[in-house]
Amino acid sequence: MCTRVVWPDADGAVIVGRNMDYHRDLGTNLWKLPRGSRRDDGVDGALTWQSRYGSIVATAFDMITVDGVNEAGLAGHVLWLAESSYGELDPSRPALSQAVWLQYFLDNFATVAEAVGWITSNRVQVVQLTDPVTGEVPTIHLALDDASGDSAIIEYIDGDVEVHHGAEFRVMTNSPKYDEQLALLSQIDGFGGENPLPGTTLAPDRFARAAHYVRRLPQPKTQLEAIASMFSVIRNAAQPFRLPDEGRPDASQTIWQVVADLTRLRYVFESTTRPNIVWVDLADVDFAEGSPPLVLDLGSGLAIEGGLAGNVSTKFEERGELHFLSLTDLRRLAAGHGAVASSRPS
Repeated sequence: MCTRVVWPDADGAVIVGRNMDYHRDLGTNLWKLPRGSRRDDGVDGALTWQSRYGSIVATAFDMITVDGVNEAGLAGHVLWLAESSYGELDPSRPALSQAVWLQYFLDNFATVAEAVGWITSNRVQVVQLTDPVTGEVPTIHLALDDASGDSAIIEYIDGDVEVHHGAEFRVMTNSPKYDEQLALLSQIDGFGGENPLPGTTLAPDRFARAAHYVRRLPQPKTQLEAIASMFSVIRNAAQPFRLPDEGRPDASQTIWQVVADLTRLRYVFESTTRPNIVWVDLADVDFAEGSPPLVLDLGSGLAIEGGLAGNVSTKFEERGELHFLSLTDLRRLAAGHGAVASSRPS
């Protein structure tokens, strides 16, 4: 589920696109999160921080950051990886819950290199969280990219972190794990092999198509052309709506897509079930410390005729803090002490 592609040389700009593929609606909204926000790890509270950078993020259920970009041009993207295995929690090491994993990097770092340095020097762990509604336990990996064109793929395999760091790592999909994806790509014509470009929705095939087409994009003359070009690539790697496959009731389809200009700081969102595309220009957003977190309600805003469209940088509204799902929330649920706190209106 999901595809992410970086175009690092789009006439002087770095453009990144991603598909969100999932088998049900994620209740995604966009949030503006200011500098100076105080957060903790969502595990045991041992790691706390105050955000250095403001960010625009896309959430799942207003509880998990799954995509976003900060005001320094660092972006991140959460995708599914069935092979992910995070190991037993070691109290001597810093840990981040899956819900706040990406947000930590957007809050604290301006570049991929800074983020990778922190990961490797601190041996940070990731802690799984059970979906409080379905009982599903996500297995995810993370891509980071920045305004210099740098990139990193971060995976946890058998309890150990594997980081693929370098501008050459432009594409990421899902299973198998990343080094095996690269080996499969080397069998494709144009990447060292003789096999023709594949056409299915399987993750290795989407990986190959995205890698193939992003290398063949013409140089854009405008930002609009650059963004449209990236949409053409990620739409080619999208998964169409379909009936569930036999034995696979959770088969995914593309439910939304994002393209971000990391150089000129524009974040573009497109739902596959709504007619309007919206975007945020970060230069028009107040990220000052002390300013409130704001939400753009995509569920209602994109659904109504004459609703949200185009530049929505000034359309965000107050709804309190963004509450990230934590182990404490899940323990309260298990003990029968009520629902998980939410930023959603009742």
